[in-house]
Amino acid sequence: MASKKAFALRLDEKMMKAVEKWAADEFRSTNGQLEWIIREALLKSGRLPKAPSVENSEDKNQN
Repeated sequence: MASKKAFALRLDEKMMKAVEKWAADEFRSTNGQLEWIIREALLKSGRLPKAPSVENSEDKNQN
């Protein structure tokens, strides 16, 4: 598992409440929801390489 770095994040109260509600709706912690939002934004912008899929790994192992 990759190591994680802790840092302080200040959010507007309305934004934080919206994130907390979204997290609850998705059955995630607020921290988990923020990580998901950031990861999705990084993937969408092409700034985070996609992890190799399980299917691709299995295909390579069969050859």
